[in-house]
Amino acid sequence: MELLKRRLTLLQATAINMIDMVGIGPFVVLPLVIREFNSPLFLWAWIAGALLALIDGMIWSELGAAYPLAGGSYNFLRIAYGPKWGRLASFLFVWQTAIQAPMVLASGSIGFATYAKYLLPSIEPWQQKAVSVGVILFVTFLLYRKIESVGRLSLFLWVSVLGTMAWIIAGGLLRHSPQFSLPLTPSGETEIFSAAFLLPLSFAAQKTVYSYLGYYNVCHLGSEIVRPERNIPRSIFFSIVSIAVLYIGMNISIVSVVPWQEAQHVDFVISVFMEKAFGPTAANVATALVLLVAFSSLFAVLLGYSRVPFAAARDGNFFPVFARLHPTKNFPHISLLFISGLAILFSFLFSLKQVISAILAMRILVQFIAQAIGVIRLRKKRGVKDLPFKMWLYPLPVVVSILIWLALFVSTKMFAIWGTCMALAGVVVFYMKEKRAGNDALPTVTGEEI
Repeated sequence: MELLKRRLTLLQATAINMIDMVGIGPFVVLPLVIREFNSPLFLWAWIAGALLALIDGMIWSELGAAYPLAGGSYNFLRIAYGPKWGRLASFLFVWQTAIQAPMVLASGSIGFATYAKYLLPSIEPWQQKAVSVGVILFVTFLLYRKIESVGRLSLFLWVSVLGTMAWIIAGGLLRHSPQFSLPLTPSGETEIFSAAFLLPLSFAAQKTVYSYLGYYNVCHLGSEIVRPERNIPRSIFFSIVSIAVLYIGMNISIVSVVPWQEAQHVDFVISVFMEKAFGPTAANVATALVLLVAFSSLFAVLLGYSRVPFAAARDGNFFPVFARLHPTKNFPHISLLFISGLAILFSFLFSLKQVISAILAMRILVQFIAQAIGVIRLRKKRGVKDLPFKMWLYPLPVVVSILIWLALFVSTKMFAIWGTCMALAGVVVFYMKEKRAGNDALPTVTGEEI
C-alpha cells in the first residue's frame, strides 16, 4: 500500500538533486583539487568526477525506475540480495549512514566556517571551530519541529544556487586576464596514463566526486516522484550534465582571474575571486551567498539523513530507539540528535580533507559497489523485459563503475582500512542484534508493493 503521494515533478526532482549536489562542496574543494595537481591539468579531475557520476548514474537510474520506493539504497539492497543477505546489506547501509551522515554534515559546517573567516578575518582557529559547531546546533534547532513541506524552498534554493554560479562564471568572462590560458593536454612527464598524471588524478578525484555526490537523491524520494519510470533517470542525467557544465565553467572562470598558482593556496577562493573581479562589496555579497547555499545544504542533509535510521528502525532492521517520534512534535528526534551530535564531534576531530576521504571510504563498499553488484543479481534473477530503464552498453557501465570505485577506495589510504573495519563491525553488530532479537529475515520488498 502506497502511503506517500506522487507529487514531485521532473523540475522539482531535478532542483532537489542539484541543490544536494552543490552545497558547499565545489566552493571549498576547488583549491584542494588544484593543490593535488599543482598544474593546470586539475580540470581533468572535474571531468573524471562527471564521467564517474554519469556511469554510476546508469545503475541508479535502472534501480530507481524499476523500484521507485522511499529510501532508495535501503530498498535496492534488500531487493537485490534477497531475504537472507538483503537484510544484512540494508542494515549495513543504515549503519554506514548513521556514521557517514554526520561526516557529511561536519564537512558542510567546516566549509561554512572556512568562508565565514573571510567576513571575520580576525577569528582564531578555536573560534572557527565554534562557528562550525554553532551552525550545526542552529540547524538542529530549526529542525527540532514538525516539517510539512520543502518543495517551494527547494525551488527557491535551486534558483539561488544557479544565480550564484552564473554570477561567478559571468564574472570570469568579463574580468579575465588577457594573457589567460589553461592548457589541458598532458605532455612530457605528465602524459596521460603516466603515474605523474594518474596519481594526482586519483587523489583530486576524491574531492570532485564528493562535489558531485547527490545525483541519486531523487531515488530516495522514489515514492513521491510523478512518473518515476521516466522522471528518475531524466532527473539524474539532467542534474549531472548541468552541474558538470557549471563546475567546469566556474573553475575556468575563477582561475582566469585568480591564477591557479595562487588559487590553490586560498581557502575562500570565491571571495578572493569576487574581490579581484568586482571589489570588496561584491566579495562580501558573494561570500554571504555561499554561506546561504552551505546553510541550506546542511538543513537539507540533516533533514533527509535523520529519516534513514528512523525508517529502518520502524522497519525492524535497526535499533528500536531510532524509531521513536517526539511526543508532541511528531518527528524522529532521537535520530536527529544522534546525527547532529556525532557531526559536532567529527567537526572537532577532522579536517575537511580527512572528512571527504572518510565519507567516500564509508560509502564505496557498502553502497556504490554493493548496488553495482546488485544490478547484476537482479538482471539474472528477474531479467530485463519489464525494466522501465535499461542502462546502455550493459555490463560495461557496471564493470567500469566497480573498478573506478575500487581505485578511489584504495586512494583514501588509511580511511579505506577504517571504512572496511567499520563495515566488519556492522556485520558483527547485525548478527548480535539478530541473535538477541531472535529474528528471521524480513520479507523481501517486491515490485508489487509499488
